[in-house]
Amino acid sequence: MTGGDLRALRLHERDALVLDFDGTLAPIGPDPDAVMLPHGAAEALHGLSRRLGGAVAVLSGRDLRDLARRVPAGLWRAGGHGTEILPPHAPPPPAPPPPPEALLAPLREAARHEGVWIEIKGPVVALHYRAAPEAGPACLEAAGRAAAALPGHKAQPGKMVVEVKPLAADKGLALRSLMDRSAFAGRRPVMVGDDATDEDAMEAALALGGVAVKVGEGPSVAAWRAADPAAVLAWLGREAAAPLQGKAP
Repeated sequence: MTGGDLRALRLHERDALVLDFDGTLAPIGPDPDAVMLPHGAAEALHGLSRRLGGAVAVLSGRDLRDLARRVPAGLWRAGGHGTEILPPHAPPPPAPPPPPEALLAPLREAARHEGVWIEIKGPVVALHYRAAPEAGPACLEAAGRAAAALPGHKAQPGKMVVEVKPLAADKGLALRSLMDRSAFAGRRPVMVGDDATDEDAMEAALALGGVAVKVGEGPSVAAWRAADPAAVLAWLGREAAAPLQGKAP
């Protein structure tokens, strides 16, 4: 679906805003550990959270403890594709145990390729091959074997990464769970994301009568587009400063 430029989208006073982190709020970098919110993003998010009654969340595939180091504590934070949801100002819980070795073994094998590295995020495991694009097919194959080794898991390709995760680690389920919380209930969900996993949340937002925004190029169910995280930041800053519109149609 194609649609309008994000600059034309206005937030309403009864909206709930949910945003991905990497590739949406912050540019994707070669070292995920070095990626932080750009200057001005925290202030804009805080401003919108105040104006939307606290109904602002960052929904990421990152481990919750990792995400909490990068996102203001005053926001809702959902890590592991929504397997863990943290209310504002709540401290992150201890990390969950990693998956069993039966799942990890094929991924460790693929990670022997130079430039490929494995990231264990509680129950979710990612194979990154941004530094070795030629290893992509081998990483995808290894992820498929890993998912098949443990019932209730699936392989999820992304941008130069493939993840193996529980079926419950689904951003669509996470968005629906957020919308059941009192801070979000009765509001129109506005989901902003850039990757394949975000499409599940966009579909859920649309099914709930909300709005979906795709960041970057590629096919999407979203009717709205932003060129890059810089465009998202500019929009957030404007909406944080401008009067919110009345109740969403």
